[in-house]
Amino acid sequence: MDATPSRWRNYVVLACIVLAGEAIFSLPFHVPRFFRPTVLQTLGLTNAALGDAFAVYGLTAMASYLPGGWLADRWSARRLLSASLLATAGGGFYFATLPSIQGLTWLYAYWGATTILLFWAAMIRATRDWGGELRQGQAFGVLEGGRGLVAAASASLAVGVLAQALGGATDLTALRADALRAVIYFYTAVTLLAALLCWWFIPDSAPSRASASAKGEAWWRGLGDVSLWLQAGVVVAAYCGYKGIDNYALYAVSAFGLDEVAAAALLAKAAWLRPVAALGAGLLADRVRPSITLIGIFLLAAASVAVLAGAAPSPMLRGVLMANVLLSVAAVYALRGVYFTLMQESGVPSSRTGAAVGLVSVVGFTPDVFFAPIAGRLLDAHPGVVGQQQYFALLAGIALVGAVLAAALTLRLRPSRLIPPAGGTP
Repeated sequence: MDATPSRWRNYVVLACIVLAGEAIFSLPFHVPRFFRPTVLQTLGLTNAALGDAFAVYGLTAMASYLPGGWLADRWSARRLLSASLLATAGGGFYFATLPSIQGLTWLYAYWGATTILLFWAAMIRATRDWGGELRQGQAFGVLEGGRGLVAAASASLAVGVLAQALGGATDLTALRADALRAVIYFYTAVTLLAALLCWWFIPDSAPSRASASAKGEAWWRGLGDVSLWLQAGVVVAAYCGYKGIDNYALYAVSAFGLDEVAAAALLAKAAWLRPVAALGAGLLADRVRPSITLIGIFLLAAASVAVLAGAAPSPMLRGVLMANVLLSVAAVYALRGVYFTLMQESGVPSSRTGAAVGLVSVVGFTPDVFFAPIAGRLLDAHPGVVGQQQYFALLAGIALVGAVLAAALTLRLRPSRLIPPAGGTP
């Protein structure tokens, strides 16, 4: 009698995790990703300056992954996720003041802590627990795919907010600041809504606590395992591809001659590929080894951005280039739907998920520190098509490195556990 209500409660919990998992990053990442030309012009920023602000975010995020994993293994996801979302939304109100580059840098430092310390490992652990032993691909595919639906829907609505605020004006200078504020307030409201839903619907149950000796041991056992570092390298390569999407709106303006609203709309439409790509890759990973699935996706990503690197924009090639933009975006989203399933293939015990996520993430998400500054300087040094082609050549090389790392992981992984449980079977 209780099976159906219990099943629905489980899906409601997963839906809250999905919404929270995308809303938490909407202010620091969606606004500059989907509305990058508007952000640069309104705040008077260069690509390099914005990249430096992202680098500061990355530094505080790096400092937050390990303690965040410790917290996730010991405290309720409901409290951690809700507090993180509220704190991040608070930064949105300051963002709406359109701060100087110094203020923006401090804001990104703050967001680096609020989006990671209380949130990231807690979200990954909650998703892994939902998937159990046999549905890891499905669980993480639904997480990434669902986050894609949230991103695409919210971006499409935000584009409407921007277009409404601009009102079809030909001179955007006077209206651009108010339009950007409207977009920021929209994403702030989405983040606050996610915080309330997590508080209302996610059960307030903390993970079981290990003994004092096991707590200390959990962080360091398995740290030297090569498989763990290969997995971290895979995440680095995949995350570079994801960070690469931040430039696609600029590419649409310079290569296809689109205006700000049309470029944002194109990227918002491309975001609808995320649920299909992520869920499809996750389901495939449940039938094929996740590491093997990653090899194929990395090669697909490398091929698609290599086309963008090698072909100069022209009316005859517009369809080909547009198709490869969409293909590369889909490949990146597919990678994100799979790479954390490697924990199950590697045999990481569920009780150590927070520790493992902290260790992998502190290396895997280092592109938050280095990728945007490098890309920004590359684009500023070679404006226009040449800089864009060099940018995509960089992405192609990184994707090939990711394929090599995934192949090495495929050869190395075996049924033995990566981080053995302390005191017996988890």
